Amino acid sequence: MNRDPLFAHKLRNNLQTMALVGTLGLLCAYLAWFIGGPLFALGATVGVTLLYALNPAVSPRLVMVLYQARPVACAEAPRIYAVLRELARRAGLTRLPVLYYVPTRLMNAFTSGTREDAAIALSDGLLRRMDLRELAGVLAHEVSHIANGDTRVMALADLVTRITGLLSLAGQLLLLVSLPLWLLTGVSVPWVPLLVLALAPTVSALVQLALSRSREYEADRSAVELSGDPEGLAWALEKLDHDQRGPWERLMLPGQRIPDPSVLRTHPPTAERVRRLLELGARERLPRPVLASAPARARDPFGFLQQHLPLPRWHVSGLWY
Repeated sequence: MNRDPLFAHKLRNNLQTMALVGTLGLLCAYLAWFIGGPLFALGATVGVTLLYALNPAVSPRLVMVLYQARPVACAEAPRIYAVLRELARRAGLTRLPVLYYVPTRLMNAFTSGTREDAAIALSDGLLRRMDLRELAGVLAHEVSHIANGDTRVMALADLVTRITGLLSLAGQLLLLVSLPLWLLTGVSVPWVPLLVLALAPTVSALVQLALSRSREYEADRSAVELSGDPEGLAWALEKLDHDQRGPWERLMLPGQRIPDPSVLRTHPPTAERVRRLLELGARERLPRPVLASAPARARDPFGFLQQHLPLPRWHVSGLWY
Protein backbone atom coordinates (compact mmCIF):
# COMPACT_ATOMS: atom_id res chain seq x y z
CA MET A 1 0.00 0.00 0.00
CA ASN A 2 1.36 3.43 -0.95
CA ARG A 3 1.54 5.29 2.34
CA ASP A 4 3.09 8.57 1.12
CA PRO A 5 -0.11 10.70 1.11
CA LEU A 6 -1.25 9.19 4.41
CA PHE A 7 2.18 9.86 5.90
CA ALA A 8 2.08 13.44 4.62
CA HIS A 9 -1.32 13.99 6.24
CA LYS A 10 -0.07 12.48 9.50
CA LEU A 11 3.12 14.56 9.50
CA ARG A 12 1.20 17.77 8.83
CA ASN A 13 -1.34 17.07 11.57
CA ASN A 14 1.34 16.15 14.13
CA LEU A 15 3.45 19.22 13.30
CA GLN A 16 0.37 21.40 13.80
CA THR A 17 -0.23 19.74 17.16
CA MET A 18 3.38 20.29 18.27
CA ALA A 19 3.28 23.94 17.17
CA LEU A 20 -0.01 24.62 18.97
CA VAL A 21 1.04 22.88 22.20
CA GLY A 22 4.36 24.76 22.03
CA THR A 23 2.48 28.05 21.61
CA LEU A 24 0.41 27.34 24.73
CA GLY A 25 3.54 26.46 26.68
CA LEU A 26 5.44 29.58 25.59
CA LEU A 27 2.48 31.82 26.40
CA CYS A 28 2.20 30.33 29.87
CA ALA A 29 5.96 30.59 30.48
CA TYR A 30 6.05 34.22 29.29
CA LEU A 31 3.27 35.22 31.67
CA ALA A 32 5.03 33.48 34.55
CA TRP A 33 8.33 35.19 33.64
CA PHE A 34 6.69 38.63 33.48
CA ILE A 35 5.02 38.18 36.86
CA GLY A 36 7.83 36.55 38.85
CA GLY A 37 10.96 36.40 36.74
CA PRO A 38 12.92 33.47 35.23
CA LEU A 39 12.79 31.34 38.38
CA PHE A 40 9.02 31.63 38.61
CA ALA A 41 8.70 30.77 34.91
CA LEU A 42 10.81 27.64 35.46
CA GLY A 43 8.70 26.72 38.49
CA ALA A 44 5.47 27.16 36.52
CA THR A 45 6.78 24.95 33.72
CA VAL A 46 7.83 22.24 36.17
CA GLY A 47 4.49 22.55 37.97
CA VAL A 48 2.49 22.07 34.78
CA THR A 49 4.60 19.03 33.88
CA LEU A 50 4.13 17.46 37.30
CA LEU A 51 0.39 18.12 37.34
CA TYR A 52 0.04 16.53 33.92
CA ALA A 53 2.18 13.52 34.83
CA LEU A 54 0.85 12.86 38.34
CA ASN A 55 -2.79 13.86 38.01
CA PRO A 56 -4.74 10.63 37.47
CA ALA A 57 -7.04 10.53 34.48
CA VAL A 58 -10.74 10.85 35.17
CA SER A 59 -12.38 7.44 35.11
CA PRO A 60 -14.39 6.99 31.92
CA ARG A 61 -17.13 5.34 33.99
CA LEU A 62 -17.54 8.55 35.99
CA VAL A 63 -17.85 10.54 32.76
CA MET A 64 -20.52 8.14 31.48
CA VAL A 65 -22.48 8.44 34.72
CA LEU A 66 -22.60 12.21 34.22
CA TYR A 67 -24.21 11.61 30.81
CA GLN A 68 -26.73 9.10 32.22
CA ALA A 69 -25.13 6.46 29.97
CA ARG A 70 -25.33 2.73 30.52
CA PRO A 71 -22.87 0.06 29.32
CA VAL A 72 -23.85 -2.14 26.40
CA ALA A 73 -23.04 -5.83 26.81
CA CYS A 74 -21.39 -7.75 24.00
CA ALA A 75 -24.39 -10.08 23.80
CA GLU A 76 -26.69 -7.10 23.11
CA ALA A 77 -24.65 -5.82 20.17
CA PRO A 78 -22.50 -8.65 18.79
CA ARG A 79 -22.06 -7.13 15.31
CA ILE A 80 -20.93 -3.76 16.63
CA TYR A 81 -18.57 -5.37 19.11
CA ALA A 82 -17.12 -7.51 16.30
CA VAL A 83 -16.35 -4.33 14.34
CA LEU A 84 -14.96 -2.61 17.45
CA ARG A 85 -12.78 -5.61 18.27
CA GLU A 86 -11.23 -5.59 14.79
CA LEU A 87 -10.66 -1.82 14.91
CA ALA A 88 -9.00 -2.11 18.32
CA ARG A 89 -6.77 -4.91 17.01
CA ARG A 90 -5.69 -2.81 14.03
CA ALA A 91 -5.03 0.16 16.31
CA GLY A 92 -2.87 -1.93 18.64
CA LEU A 93 -5.04 -1.41 21.72
CA THR A 94 -4.36 -3.92 24.49
CA ARG A 95 -7.85 -3.56 25.99
CA LEU A 96 -11.15 -3.35 24.19
CA PRO A 97 -13.04 -0.08 24.83
CA VAL A 98 -16.44 -0.48 26.47
CA LEU A 99 -19.49 0.74 24.58
CA TYR A 100 -22.05 2.93 26.31
CA TYR A 101 -25.56 3.95 25.31
CA VAL A 102 -26.56 7.60 25.92
CA PRO A 103 -30.35 8.16 26.08
CA THR A 104 -30.70 11.27 23.95
CA ARG A 105 -32.26 11.84 20.53
CA LEU A 106 -29.31 14.02 19.52
CA MET A 107 -26.79 12.35 17.23
CA ASN A 108 -23.52 12.23 19.12
CA ALA A 109 -20.52 10.03 19.82
CA PHE A 110 -17.54 10.66 22.08
CA THR A 111 -14.78 8.82 23.89
CA SER A 112 -13.19 9.06 27.31
CA GLY A 113 -10.25 7.43 29.03
CA THR A 114 -6.85 6.17 27.94
CA ARG A 115 -5.50 3.31 25.84
CA GLU A 116 -5.62 1.06 28.90
CA ASP A 117 -9.10 2.05 30.07
CA ALA A 118 -11.41 3.64 27.52
CA ALA A 119 -15.13 4.00 26.85
CA ILE A 120 -17.00 4.99 23.71
CA ALA A 121 -20.46 6.51 24.02
CA LEU A 122 -23.05 6.38 21.23
CA SER A 123 -26.32 8.24 21.51
CA ASP A 124 -29.78 6.84 20.84
CA GLY A 125 -30.23 9.24 17.94
CA LEU A 126 -26.99 8.07 16.35
CA LEU A 127 -27.91 4.40 16.66
CA ARG A 128 -31.39 4.87 15.21
CA ARG A 129 -30.26 6.89 12.16
CA MET A 130 -27.02 5.26 11.05
CA ASP A 131 -26.38 1.92 9.42
CA LEU A 132 -23.59 -0.45 10.35
CA ARG A 133 -21.13 0.89 7.79
CA GLU A 134 -21.55 4.46 8.97
CA LEU A 135 -21.26 3.36 12.59
CA ALA A 136 -18.05 1.53 11.72
CA GLY A 137 -16.65 4.82 10.45
CA VAL A 138 -17.70 6.62 13.63
CA LEU A 139 -16.18 3.87 15.78
CA ALA A 140 -12.94 4.01 13.77
CA HIS A 141 -12.79 7.77 14.43
CA GLU A 142 -13.29 7.29 18.19
CA VAL A 143 -10.80 4.42 18.37
CA SER A 144 -8.30 6.67 16.61
CA HIS A 145 -8.73 9.28 19.35
CA ILE A 146 -7.89 6.60 21.91
CA ALA A 147 -4.92 5.19 19.98
CA ASN A 148 -3.49 8.66 19.27
CA GLY A 149 -3.74 9.73 22.92
CA ASP A 150 -5.91 12.72 22.03
CA THR A 151 -7.65 12.71 25.41
CA ARG A 152 -4.28 13.30 27.12
CA VAL A 153 -3.23 15.95 24.61
CA MET A 154 -6.46 17.88 25.10
CA ALA A 155 -6.22 17.43 28.88
CA LEU A 156 -2.76 19.03 28.76
CA ALA A 157 -4.07 21.89 26.61
CA ASP A 158 -6.95 22.45 29.02
CA LEU A 159 -4.57 22.45 31.99
CA VAL A 160 -2.23 24.98 30.37
CA THR A 161 -5.17 27.17 29.35
CA ARG A 162 -6.51 27.25 32.90
CA ILE A 163 -3.11 28.08 34.38
CA THR A 164 -2.60 30.77 31.74
CA GLY A 165 -5.92 32.30 32.75
CA LEU A 166 -4.92 32.32 36.41
CA LEU A 167 -1.53 33.88 35.64
CA SER A 168 -3.19 36.50 33.47
CA LEU A 169 -5.62 37.39 36.25
CA ALA A 170 -2.79 37.60 38.81
CA GLY A 171 -0.78 39.79 36.46
CA GLN A 172 -3.69 42.14 35.83
CA LEU A 173 -4.28 42.53 39.58
CA LEU A 174 -0.58 43.25 40.05
CA LEU A 175 -0.71 45.88 37.33
CA LEU A 176 -3.69 47.60 38.95
CA VAL A 177 -1.56 48.06 42.05
CA SER A 178 1.60 49.10 40.17
CA LEU A 179 0.08 51.35 37.50
CA PRO A 180 -0.43 54.41 39.76
CA LEU A 181 3.20 54.10 40.87
CA TRP A 182 4.38 54.03 37.28
CA LEU A 183 2.28 57.08 36.41
CA LEU A 184 3.53 59.08 39.41
CA THR A 185 7.19 58.26 38.88
CA GLY A 186 7.07 58.80 35.14
CA VAL A 187 8.40 55.35 34.36
CA SER A 188 7.45 54.12 30.89
CA VAL A 189 4.63 51.60 30.90
CA PRO A 190 5.52 48.17 29.36
CA TRP A 191 2.74 48.08 26.79
CA VAL A 192 3.69 44.78 25.18
CA PRO A 193 3.44 42.74 28.41
CA LEU A 194 0.23 44.60 29.22
CA LEU A 195 -1.23 43.60 25.86
CA VAL A 196 -0.13 39.98 26.38
CA LEU A 197 -1.73 39.90 29.82
CA ALA A 198 -5.00 41.26 28.43
CA LEU A 199 -5.16 38.94 25.43
CA ALA A 200 -3.61 35.79 26.94
CA PRO A 201 -6.88 34.06 27.95
CA THR A 202 -8.46 34.70 24.55
CA VAL A 203 -5.37 33.61 22.63
CA SER A 204 -5.03 30.51 24.78
CA ALA A 205 -8.65 29.54 24.19
CA LEU A 206 -8.31 30.05 20.40
CA VAL A 207 -5.15 27.92 20.33
CA GLN A 208 -6.95 25.19 22.26
CA LEU A 209 -9.78 25.23 19.71
CA ALA A 210 -7.27 25.06 16.86
CA LEU A 211 -5.61 22.10 18.58
CA SER A 212 -8.96 20.34 18.82
CA ARG A 213 -9.55 20.83 15.09
CA SER A 214 -6.07 19.50 14.30
CA ARG A 215 -6.68 16.34 16.33
CA GLU A 216 -10.01 15.82 14.56
CA TYR A 217 -8.26 15.84 11.20
CA GLU A 218 -5.72 13.33 12.49
CA ALA A 219 -8.48 11.11 13.90
CA ASP A 220 -10.19 11.15 10.48
CA ARG A 221 -6.95 10.15 8.78
CA SER A 222 -6.28 7.38 11.30
CA ALA A 223 -9.86 6.16 10.95
CA VAL A 224 -9.30 5.64 7.23
CA GLU A 225 -6.24 3.51 8.00
CA LEU A 226 -8.19 1.45 10.53
CA SER A 227 -11.47 0.94 8.70
CA GLY A 228 -10.26 0.96 5.10
CA ASP A 229 -13.53 2.73 4.24
CA PRO A 230 -13.35 6.55 3.97
CA GLU A 231 -16.83 6.71 2.44
CA GLY A 232 -18.48 5.20 5.54
CA LEU A 233 -17.09 7.94 7.78
CA ALA A 234 -17.82 10.61 5.16
CA TRP A 235 -21.48 9.54 4.98
CA ALA A 236 -21.68 9.58 8.77
CA LEU A 237 -20.23 13.10 8.96
CA GLU A 238 -22.68 14.38 6.37
CA LYS A 239 -25.58 12.81 8.24
CA LEU A 240 -24.38 14.35 11.53
CA ASP A 241 -24.06 17.77 9.89
CA HIS A 242 -27.54 17.47 8.37
CA ASP A 243 -29.01 16.53 11.74
CA GLN A 244 -27.64 19.67 13.40
CA ARG A 245 -30.19 21.72 11.49
CA GLY A 246 -33.78 21.61 12.66
CA PRO A 247 -36.63 20.41 10.41
CA TRP A 248 -37.93 23.95 9.89
CA GLU A 249 -34.48 25.16 8.80
CA ARG A 250 -34.04 22.19 6.45
CA LEU A 251 -37.44 22.88 4.88
CA MET A 252 -37.38 26.67 4.55
CA LEU A 253 -33.68 27.54 4.37
CA PRO A 254 -31.77 24.61 2.90
CA GLY A 255 -28.08 25.44 2.63
CA GLN A 256 -28.59 28.96 4.01
CA ARG A 257 -27.29 28.50 7.54
CA ILE A 258 -24.84 31.18 8.61
CA PRO A 259 -21.62 29.27 9.35
CA ASP A 260 -19.88 29.58 12.69
CA PRO A 261 -16.53 31.41 12.50
CA SER A 262 -13.89 28.80 11.74
CA VAL A 263 -11.63 29.94 14.60
CA LEU A 264 -14.43 29.29 17.13
CA ARG A 265 -15.12 25.70 16.05
CA THR A 266 -14.06 22.68 18.08
CA HIS A 267 -14.40 20.57 14.90
CA PRO A 268 -13.32 21.44 11.35
CA PRO A 269 -15.99 22.21 8.72
CA THR A 270 -17.73 19.03 7.64
CA ALA A 271 -17.27 19.77 3.93
CA GLU A 272 -13.51 20.00 4.35
CA ARG A 273 -13.37 16.79 6.40
CA VAL A 274 -15.41 14.94 3.77
CA ARG A 275 -13.21 16.30 0.98
CA ARG A 276 -10.06 15.06 2.70
CA LEU A 277 -11.57 11.66 3.37
CA LEU A 278 -12.68 11.15 -0.22
CA GLU A 279 -9.31 12.38 -1.43
CA LEU A 280 -7.57 9.71 0.62
CA GLY A 281 -9.97 7.10 -0.74
CA ALA A 282 -9.27 8.13 -4.32
CA ARG A 283 -5.48 8.24 -4.00
CA GLU A 284 -4.73 5.38 -1.65
CA ARG A 285 -4.63 1.62 -1.73
CA LEU A 286 -6.36 1.20 1.60
CA PRO A 287 -6.40 -1.90 3.81
CA ARG A 288 -9.23 -4.38 3.54
CA PRO A 289 -12.42 -2.74 4.85
CA VAL A 290 -13.38 -3.76 8.34
CA LEU A 291 -16.76 -4.59 6.83
CA ALA A 292 -15.89 -6.81 3.88
CA SER A 293 -19.18 -6.02 2.17
CA ALA A 294 -21.50 -3.11 2.79
CA PRO A 295 -24.52 -4.32 4.79
CA ALA A 296 -28.07 -3.30 4.08
CA ARG A 297 -28.62 0.30 5.09
CA ALA A 298 -30.97 -0.64 7.89
CA ARG A 299 -31.38 1.37 11.06
CA ASP A 300 -30.78 0.11 14.57
CA PRO A 301 -27.80 -2.13 13.80
CA PHE A 302 -27.42 -2.77 17.50
CA GLY A 303 -30.66 -4.73 17.26
CA PHE A 304 -31.81 -4.05 20.80
CA LEU A 305 -33.25 -0.52 20.80
CA GLN A 306 -36.78 -1.47 19.89
CA GLN A 307 -36.87 -4.52 22.13
CA HIS A 308 -35.39 -3.10 25.32
CA LEU A 309 -35.17 0.69 25.18
CA PRO A 310 -38.04 3.16 24.68
CA LEU A 311 -37.46 6.44 22.93
CA PRO A 312 -35.69 8.81 25.32
CA ARG A 313 -37.81 11.62 26.70
CA TRP A 314 -36.68 15.08 27.75
CA HIS A 315 -37.27 16.20 31.35
CA VAL A 316 -37.62 19.79 32.58
CA SER A 317 -34.34 19.27 34.46
CA GLY A 318 -32.57 19.01 31.11
CA LEU A 319 -31.79 15.32 31.54
CA TRP A 320 -32.90 12.57 29.19
CA TYR A 321 -34.32 9.32 30.51
